[in-house]
Amino acid sequence: MSRRRTLLLAVLTLLASLLVVPALAVAGTSVTVYYKPTAAWTTVNIHYAPNGGAWTAVPGVPMAAACTGWYSRTIDLGSANGLQVTFNNGAGTWDNNAGRNYALGTGDVTVTGGVAGTGNPCGGQPTPTTPPPAGNTATVFYSTAGRTWPVVNIHYAPNGEAWTAVPGVAMNEVACAGWVKKTVALGAATGMQAVFNNGSGTWDNNNGANYRIAAGTSRVAGGVVTGGATDPCAAVPPDTTPPSVPGGVTATADHVTVTLSWAASTDDRGVTGYQLTRNPGAVQLTTATNGYIDGGLAPRTSYSYTVKAVDAAGNLSGASSTVTVTTGDAPPLPAGGSMLGGDPRKESIYFVLTARFYDGDTSNDRGGSQHVKSGNAANNDPMFRGDFKGLVDKLDYIKALGFSAVWITPVVLNRSDYDYHGYHGWDFFRVDPRLESPGASYQDLINSAHAKGLKIYQDVVYNHSSRWGAKGLYVPTVWGARDGQWDWMYSEKVPGKVYNPLDENSLGRAYNGDLWSTTAPAGNTCPNYGQTNGTFSPEGYANHHCQWPSPTAKMFPASLYHQCWIGNWEGEDARSCWLHDDLADFNTENPVVQQYLIDAYNSYIDMGVDGFRVDTAVHIPRVTWNRRFLPALQQRLTQKYGATKAQDFYVFGEVAAFVNDKWNRGSVNHSAQFYTWKERRTYVADDVQAALDQFNYENQLGTANQPTSTNAFLNGNAYHAPDHSQFSGMNIIDMRMHMNFGDAANAFNNGKDSDDSVNDATYNAVYVDSHDYGPNKSTTRYAGGTDAWAENMDLMWTFRGVPVLYYGSEVEFQAGKQIDCGPTCPLANTGRAYFGSYVEGSVVASGYGTVASASGPVATTLSKPLVQHVQRLNQIRRAVPALQMGQYSTAGITGGIAYKRRYTAGSVDSFVLVAISSTATFTGIPNGTYTDAVTGDVQTVANGTLTATVTAKGAMRAYVLSLPGNPAPGKVGTAGPYLR
Repeated sequence: MSRRRTLLLAVLTLLASLLVVPALAVAGTSVTVYYKPTAAWTTVNIHYAPNGGAWTAVPGVPMAAACTGWYSRTIDLGSANGLQVTFNNGAGTWDNNAGRNYALGTGDVTVTGGVAGTGNPCGGQPTPTTPPPAGNTATVFYSTAGRTWPVVNIHYAPNGEAWTAVPGVAMNEVACAGWVKKTVALGAATGMQAVFNNGSGTWDNNNGANYRIAAGTSRVAGGVVTGGATDPCAAVPPDTTPPSVPGGVTATADHVTVTLSWAASTDDRGVTGYQLTRNPGAVQLTTATNGYIDGGLAPRTSYSYTVKAVDAAGNLSGASSTVTVTTGDAPPLPAGGSMLGGDPRKESIYFVLTARFYDGDTSNDRGGSQHVKSGNAANNDPMFRGDFKGLVDKLDYIKALGFSAVWITPVVLNRSDYDYHGYHGWDFFRVDPRLESPGASYQDLINSAHAKGLKIYQDVVYNHSSRWGAKGLYVPTVWGARDGQWDWMYSEKVPGKVYNPLDENSLGRAYNGDLWSTTAPAGNTCPNYGQTNGTFSPEGYANHHCQWPSPTAKMFPASLYHQCWIGNWEGEDARSCWLHDDLADFNTENPVVQQYLIDAYNSYIDMGVDGFRVDTAVHIPRVTWNRRFLPALQQRLTQKYGATKAQDFYVFGEVAAFVNDKWNRGSVNHSAQFYTWKERRTYVADDVQAALDQFNYENQLGTANQPTSTNAFLNGNAYHAPDHSQFSGMNIIDMRMHMNFGDAANAFNNGKDSDDSVNDATYNAVYVDSHDYGPNKSTTRYAGGTDAWAENMDLMWTFRGVPVLYYGSEVEFQAGKQIDCGPTCPLANTGRAYFGSYVEGSVVASGYGTVASASGPVATTLSKPLVQHVQRLNQIRRAVPALQMGQYSTAGITGGIAYKRRYTAGSVDSFVLVAISSTATFTGIPNGTYTDAVTGDVQTVANGTLTATVTAKGAMRAYVLSLPGNPAPGKVGTAGPYLR
């Protein structure tokens, strides 16, 4: 007991000593601390806090050997006039001065034997600097354009260390008009987080996201960090020298695609790209590299090309010699399958994470390298568990719920430590074998779904690949070594062996001998390849430069991948930098990248998928979508199906605006509805410049000057032909309703408020929660209760848009559970848990929302109240065209959630009045006979007024007007727990 008490007192004494916080003082000071330990320490750390500032992270920062017995460290104190200090040996032994911090001043100071003094104990030798690793300083230029700040401070924290005392340090180094400058010592860190202020309470804190600044020289302007920047104040003579003329131009034709290459040009300041002229037509093409793939040309046609090089100043070289090539026949389309077709608004969508839905084949289950760490192993729950065979086996369950379309997570071959979700694509042309089985390939799933009248909507990613690149485009070679420390990480190299995620070693790792090298590969651009970087893995092994792909390590060519982190989520860099270290950001403005993705996703169109859900669509400029990817989709679809049926392919993009207002913090470029529109001006041919020009042009126009639409709204009681002439080709997930689905009324009112800014909101995909977030950016699955779920579903199934239900919500599966925690907790505890136990057994659907037979646990699931509710809603929606494709109005209606809808096309004329959860009165409506599809109640209207009586949350009335040739369907389905 006495020994533990002594230890406790020592710890408390140390903690108390670390809490001493003296007062603030003047700016612009520094101190060089000399320390001589009384014991034979091989490592000396200084743990300190400037007066009024925060302490460094334990154990502090290293000191460098100065002269015999002495160690030193120079510290920038900013506005403080001294600091509090303790010392340690990095292994738990401290000199904390018998429980008291050393209180030191400025200039040269000494500490030894418990005594603090002043001066340089090394005999007047120059003060040594602590030798940090490469990149131990960050020089930051901050643009003052648009600001009238008399002072600019930088408030920063080197990675792993504490923040400076508020308001930071003055940016007082010599710069030039429009810029201020500060050089920050980073110590062992290779970067920092920073914000800026005027010293009087006004901050540029980047909309709540700290700026992430790497070592070296960076510029911060307009919310964007530019790393590896040049000094904006350096006088640069004008560049008038053009690049050399490109030579050795070659062109080869493969069917209707021409591949060009040429020798790279040279320039006194660097070539930035090339301009190609294609004839006939004098078509201008651009590329950042000395190669170009020109696809989609006319068959059996002669084309000629010339190439010019361009530099940053816009100087053009002379034209290359002309090369001529003749295309062949258009390639035959693969056999594949054929999409079902039909207006996508007729569908309701069931969204599944394939790997977590149902396990039809245990032989392809894989836990991966995080199986034990995540806790999945303890639950016998491998991350890759569900598969296509499981989906095929349970298509009748999905149809029995009443759904007619299935949205599945990405199918491409993934490569990362935790990739069951599918968003870490590595080989975009190959389906992940962990999802397929004999007799249950992806093509088999598509064919099986179509045979049951179910569409397949494939999740696709254009924005990024895995951190290991994309096979067929670029795969980085990282540093690696089987050196005794890292043998567990790196597979022994086997000539000819390739990555196969089904082939795991005892640690759950697939072969990666194709990725690493102990020496830098040819053409390496990653600095300090293989040198230790001063950090350590969780296991205590030394990390090395170029060991892990990242945007700033220059391991990817800038022509194919972007090389920055997002600093401002509402800035231009949100469209041209990395989201996360596992998501390598494609340079989607490069034609080579564009063609790679176009060709990859054309292969799935050829298989007969019915639509694409586009992941992270907001992180690609709209002008790139509108000029490259969306036209390419339509070109392939038209080639396969003809122009009319091609329009039935449903594209709905994730433009993740996690705010509750109409426009995403006022940034039109980051708002979902923005992506539904074509461009309204012409931009330069170069896609990089066009993206910048479009961003600035639209942001300057602002929210008040964006196009509007009446496509979702009735004209009185009349349906009008929608105007889709300015439709981009991309529909959207309704992020505003999603964010406001804390309650149905809130979602309804917010949805109405946004609909005039969407090209046609009747095509919006509408959901409450998903595999990412719940309403209000909640990280948990929706837990509002069964009545609230019923009310939400009433709205989703009868209001404009296409209803989407995340798997298991029909039984409130995992309600309130954290949706995603990565490998830090078992999947069984999350909103991505395995659903198989609910659908074990047998089920045969006799129609959409009807069951012929069911046995086992799935029969119990089908008896649940929300299951019955969604079945009935699907039946009613399918029986009333206005609920699928109609425009709507709330004019002349009193009540809560209530609206009228109409759809008129050809011989179809459908008009319905909907009231949810409370009574509503409709005035100014057409006279005639109305029948409620829920109860069968009939009302004859002679004075333009109808009252729909609803007295319970989740209850609903849907009065359908009988019109010539379009009789009301009467009561649809049987009474359930809410619709009765």
